[in-house]
Amino acid sequence: MTTSSTPGCNNILCLVRSLLGNLPLTDKFLTTLGMALGMTAVEKIEEQLASLRIAKRSMLSEEPAYLLDIDVSKPAPSESSRFVAVSCSNKSIRVYNRETLNFLREYSSRPGILNGVRFAHACDSIVFSACSDGTVKCWDIRLASQKAVQIFSGYPSNVFISFDINCSDLIICAGTEKVEEDTFLVFWDARGITNCASATKEPLGVYSESHNDDITKICFHPIEPNLVVSGSTDGLVNVFDINKDNEDDALISTCNSDSSVSFIGWSGKDYKQVYCMTHDEGFCWWDIAQLDTEEPITLLHVLDVRDAVCIENDSLHYLVGGLYDEKADKLFLIGGTSTGNIHLISCGTDGLSLVGTLCGGHSATVRSFCWNPTDESLLTGGEDAQLLLWKPGAVERSLTKKASMKIASSVQKRVRVHNSFLKSRKK
Repeated sequence: MTTSSTPGCNNILCLVRSLLGNLPLTDKFLTTLGMALGMTAVEKIEEQLASLRIAKRSMLSEEPAYLLDIDVSKPAPSESSRFVAVSCSNKSIRVYNRETLNFLREYSSRPGILNGVRFAHACDSIVFSACSDGTVKCWDIRLASQKAVQIFSGYPSNVFISFDINCSDLIICAGTEKVEEDTFLVFWDARGITNCASATKEPLGVYSESHNDDITKICFHPIEPNLVVSGSTDGLVNVFDINKDNEDDALISTCNSDSSVSFIGWSGKDYKQVYCMTHDEGFCWWDIAQLDTEEPITLLHVLDVRDAVCIENDSLHYLVGGLYDEKADKLFLIGGTSTGNIHLISCGTDGLSLVGTLCGGHSATVRSFCWNPTDESLLTGGEDAQLLLWKPGAVERSLTKKASMKIASSVQKRVRVHNSFLKSRKK
């Protein structure tokens, strides 16, 4: 992709970039140049996304695996993230140095399958993952031991496939597979993690009435610790206020995606919007702030994003997830191709448009990513078992060549046909 084709790139900036050629442009330089030329916040972030280049590439491990989920440690103010944690298809969690991508630690819960990975918000050495054995496990990467420092146990029939921890590190919530007729959101008190080595915590309680199939995704609100959104293969996206006394009162809204939910997130000013992606590459976007008004809450509903985004000389095979840039108040989607190209898509109420394409990194389907708004960097993981760090204007100095391989995964994401009879949203 050439820079001159980037949406939002004015002629002067394009000329400057073409004159500079391949000279690495730092974030500070791009910011200063953008302000001098009168770029809007949206144009600036789109320009930076389009200028992402590979800065680091992790070495392949002895046991290659799909990289299914990524999270970075939350740094103290004025500091940078130190660690990256990756959930892998070989039932392990791998931890890397954030800047060098050097391997540091590996945790396993065999024979259980680990699903998802999250760092605590207040302590950058504490990492969590949900397990198919009915627990959420917590490790302290400062310790040499691979033993979990705390285990949050569910009920005997629970198989956890999704989870999250709220922004105050007080509550953990995990979602289960459907067993017989039961599907649960299970909650725990997460306080005192570092002081209760090897302790096991029992649940605070469960929600059991709001979904009727596997709960595939859970996402707490970025700044409101009492709000959480869940998505399921039943097609429903539910928003809860867990401060309420019971599940019925806690359910703020039920939005219907009409398909099996693969990704959910928050966006908009004060994060009052919710969006989701589906396993058949659909996209839904709702404004929860309009629940008590006569205005429609649906901002955009795209049945198949692959047909809605025009990509010259390329195609869109799948969606990975979304990212919201707070400064620009802009939502972006990330998708890609089976050969490893990554498409960055701008999202507006009038539709979707391509911002840029990242090429030359992965050689197979990209399964996970993590956006760091502090330094505008992007981490991506794929079915080629590679972890890549992208930064604006970076130049890759590693001699490690891109692996042209696609490994056989021990865990395949199951996509089941969702129920045709779904609840309508509550308003």
